[in-house]
Amino acid sequence: MAHYQPPKQGKASQLIDVVVLVVMTIGALFVPLWLNMAGAAKSVTNPATEATWEALGQNAAQAAKYEALGYTPETAHDLILARFDYSFSVAALLTMVAVILLYYFLILRFSEVEYREVISEKFGE
Repeated sequence: MAHYQPPKQGKASQLIDVVVLVVMTIGALFVPLWLNMAGAAKSVTNPATEATWEALGQNAAQAAKYEALGYTPETAHDLILARFDYSFSVAALLTMVAVILLYYFLILRFSEVEYREVISEKFGE
């Protein structure tokens, strides 16, 4: 039986594959940030009227650490009082589930097609 030789991929195709993968990776990382769907805290729930460490609920040790990092009570105000937005929409959740299921079935279909091609190349029809 002859040793299996897989089909060769050209240099241009390899380059296109790499570019597509890099674009998809950057897109997956940055598109949610550009659309304000991810990231740090979204809002300051209870803004302090006067910017002092005591008004921000910080003790002397915490204030010293913030000052060592270069913060003042005015600049640390949003950082300390910001809270994460844990809300989500059911529509977004269902859309994500649908996308994941579609991806799963698409991969199964492509895998089946490629598996059948390899079997037919190796053993014939």
